[in-house]
Amino acid sequence: MLSKIFKAYDVRGIYPDPLSEVDAFGVGFGTARHLMEVAGREGRAGDRARTIVVGRDMRKSSPSLVRALKDGMLEAGAVVVDVGMVDTPFTYFAANHLDAAGAVQTTASHNPAQYNGFKVSGIGARPVGQDTGLSAIKAIAEGARRGSGPGGGREESRDLWDAYRSHLLRFLPASVLDGSRTMHVVIDASNGMAGTMVPKVFGDVKGLRITPINFDNSTGEFVHEPNPLVEANLAPTREGVRALKADFGVCFDGDADRCMVIDERGEPVGCDLLTGWLAQGWLEGRPGASIVYDLRSTRSVAEAVRERGGVPVEGRVGHVFMKQKLRDTGAPFGGELSGHFYFADMWCTDSGARAFANVVSALVAAGKPMSGCITPFRRYSQSGEINFENDDKQGALDALRARYPHAKCHTLDGLSMDCGDWWANIRMSNTEPLLRLNLEARDAGTVAAKVRELEPILGHRVEH
Repeated sequence: MLSKIFKAYDVRGIYPDPLSEVDAFGVGFGTARHLMEVAGREGRAGDRARTIVVGRDMRKSSPSLVRALKDGMLEAGAVVVDVGMVDTPFTYFAANHLDAAGAVQTTASHNPAQYNGFKVSGIGARPVGQDTGLSAIKAIAEGARRGSGPGGGREESRDLWDAYRSHLLRFLPASVLDGSRTMHVVIDASNGMAGTMVPKVFGDVKGLRITPINFDNSTGEFVHEPNPLVEANLAPTREGVRALKADFGVCFDGDADRCMVIDERGEPVGCDLLTGWLAQGWLEGRPGASIVYDLRSTRSVAEAVRERGGVPVEGRVGHVFMKQKLRDTGAPFGGELSGHFYFADMWCTDSGARAFANVVSALVAAGKPMSGCITPFRRYSQSGEINFENDDKQGALDALRARYPHAKCHTLDGLSMDCGDWWANIRMSNTEPLLRLNLEARDAGTVAAKVRELEPILGHRVEH
């Protein structure tokens, strides 16, 4: 069953088939063995080479899967530190706070309630994906059995909420902390881990007036799918902001590492536009600093970064690649179209809580409504992501290059084409016979015309 649950960036599947406690034990054993081996190669010794942080989300299957996961780690001889029911970025914090060999969060992020899985990170919360350790973990897990390891592990529980809260509140402006500036925010926790994180971290901040939506995560069920990228799931936040005349709204995903922002009019703010706006603050006092952005983003992000004296750096889609790009370039900040925002002061990881604090801080500094802050970045017309069914994905990309021989192209992630008055990125799905198109131009008419022009090459358009 392991072949069905090991993905490119994590372990994930429907509980209990194909993801069961037996599989969780194997994942725990394999993860511990791998992380301890890496820690040893990096010169760690004693508990610093054996300590692994374990957290979980609120799903019904999480307690039993975590128990099996920890049993596998103990069988491998690890020191397991259970930090309880937490958001995924909490485990990144804990891994660094405790100087651990790595961390595992039990979660299926934005997937429906019947799913679960494991997100693995190494020293410094570095992501562990298929090419950076997951394949090795899978190979070890396949032979894992109770009694097959050295044993000798030990387990402890730690409550790190106070430390986590102290770390995050450093990023709010003093005027909000002392209540001299008040901001009203509508927050939809999507019945996920933001329902725990937001009250514990931001609940008693004097200058934050929070209207909660779907904060109850005690049942492990969702009122709506915990995916803020789906337009319908933003309806409660949008309606709440409009009805209460709030300053802005936020909708978190299931494990609170992603979020979507709603402006004071109740309109969603594209995550690329938000990246361009937030980048301004990160470039103040940092001339020549890099800002990493998802290559599907509007061209205005790169333009805005250059205008502020920064260096725009395109990144491949996916948290593994974005985190690595931040590390490689020394960038203080990066943003992805999917709602992941990355911060050097969070060890180059993504954090919904840190993104929330960044938005509050930037809005206070701006001194005007969010819609007015975002408007300067709405320079072009965008198609949004459109999916096309195609059984010969590479053939379609080759056909595009032949059709537009004078386009400036690069292949960092799929095919990016710049044809002057319009530009596009076409990516191949890793798991489905799909091509994903994002196209931009100076006006909506050109966007519509060029999408029609490309459609016969890209395949059958998938309507949602």
